[in-house]
Amino acid sequence: MKTSFFTIAIAILTLFLSLSLSQRCNLKDEKTLLKIKKSLGNPYQLASWNGDSDCCRWYYVQCDLYNDRITALTIFSGNISGRIPDALGSLSFLETLIFRKLSNLTGQIPFTITKLTRLKNLTVSWTNLSGPIPSFLSQLKNLTLLDLSFNNFSGAIPPELATLPKLQTLHLDRNKLTGSIPESFGTFTGKGPAVYLSHNLLNGTVPKSLGRVNFTWLDLSRNSLQGDLTVFFGTNKTIKAADFSRNMFEFNFSKIIQFPASLSALDLNHNRIYGSLPETLTGLNLQKWNVSYNRLCGQIPAGGNLQKYDNTAYFHNRCLCGSPLPACY
Repeated sequence: MKTSFFTIAIAILTLFLSLSLSQRCNLKDEKTLLKIKKSLGNPYQLASWNGDSDCCRWYYVQCDLYNDRITALTIFSGNISGRIPDALGSLSFLETLIFRKLSNLTGQIPFTITKLTRLKNLTVSWTNLSGPIPSFLSQLKNLTLLDLSFNNFSGAIPPELATLPKLQTLHLDRNKLTGSIPESFGTFTGKGPAVYLSHNLLNGTVPKSLGRVNFTWLDLSRNSLQGDLTVFFGTNKTIKAADFSRNMFEFNFSKIIQFPASLSALDLNHNRIYGSLPETLTGLNLQKWNVSYNRLCGQIPAGGNLQKYDNTAYFHNRCLCGSPLPACY
């Protein structure tokens, strides 16, 4: 009798565990995913999203191991049409949200995304989203990565983005953004984020306030920006790479007496920079370097990595000379 009872208990426990393992996805999250699928027109790419299986095992979905809530939604490279569904706001445990290489995804970022207060990574890139970048993204205070590159966003950069306290990387490159860089970008707290603003339609003078921030990586290339870039350099800075190429920057390069030891990449080509190249450049371990198409003069300092580059890194200046260009006379 005891053996029979023990056997039944084991059977019940096994059945319970089996049911638990077969349906571990939170039912509210499953319902939300099915709404998202419907809003996107029930695409073939989301065929695994059906009520016959555990939604934690659906493609593009990741669940937390402990509470079975959906923490990541990553949809990429598929024939998905429509707008980002409002229903996304109900995935309240989401930490990573990625829509990437979806050329038929249109419209704007919905306001309901502000409900995702746990969100750390928001990536919407290589889509056809358009309109302004919404200022309400500044409500996502846990964001460490905001990537809105390779879209059709237009209008000004929201100054409110500078209030994101944990931001480490900001990608707004390859859009149609206009206006100037916000003055507020000089108020990023802590270690400054890596900022990518290249291939836009930005103009105006780069605010001097940005010199107060220790950016690690700064890419302002291929815009119509002006101003004095000397504020980004000095021994107290920690910048590693900077690309200011193909703008309208005009300043005396000789004014930079010291460069941060961390600097390993500097691209200044196609601007209006004048003066001479400082001798202190020879102390840098430059892995990328280009000052072509400017108005520089004088002898190229000998030493460091400056002679590692061929004449294309220096040509089309007013009167630069010395290796790798022709000798000075």
